Amino acid sequence: MKIKHGSWVVIADGAKYLLLVNQGDAFALDLRVQDHVEEPHALTHDQGTDEPGRFPGPAGGKSAVSQADWHQLEEAEFADRLADRLRMAALKNEFDALVLVADPRTLGNLRPKLHEEVRKRLTAEVPKDLTREPISKIEKLLEKY
Repeated sequence: MKIKHGSWVVIADGAKYLLLVNQGDAFALDLRVQDHVEEPHALTHDQGTDEPGRFPGPAGGKSAVSQADWHQLEEAEFADRLADRLRMAALKNEFDALVLVADPRTLGNLRPKLHEEVRKRLTAEVPKDLTREPISKIEKLLEKY
């Protein structure tokens, strides 16, 4: 993948992101950290201990309400905050091109929340979780992608 000089590369999952800027050129990536955020999210079973609610069913019995997945809700809210960060940066013209690298669920959470200005600058999406990889490995993977 050719990533031009000054492009932003965002490596994300549902709880953290790493914002990298290519200080190299399209033929030799040199990704440098510009920003990073990590939010610890508790597991669903640690957040809610109450049983799901019940309500009268149409046939006279009781029906259960499904259990909320608090962890998944936190990941969706994190995607909101990341999309907002990217929106503000795009509106300030802080970047010309963007590559999003995230696991498929996070990409799915992010896509509909991206502002039009961010979408215009989005050059590639990579459906991989690379948040635990060193930058040197990320560079090599992106050059081959």
